[in-house]
Amino acid sequence: MPKTITVRLDDKTYELIRNAAAGERRSISNFVEYATISYVAEESLASEAEMEEILNDAELMAGLRKGKADIADRNYTFVE
Repeated sequence: MPKTITVRLDDKTYELIRNAAAGERRSISNFVEYATISYVAEESLASEAEMEEILNDAELMAGLRKGKADIADRNYTFVE
């Protein structure tokens, strides 16, 4: 179900978004949704170089494996 949100923008930011939306023949609402989804999707992925760095970090990989095993063994505590 769609949600309505209110966002406060300065005039320059609003004009930047309005012009970008017009350039793509989108409504401002649709452009903001599209841009947000694109940004979140891009930021949630690691580049090949980042993945190589992660995979080559033995200490980090050991910690990730331990964390995965702890989750499988239900050896964790939720912190709220």
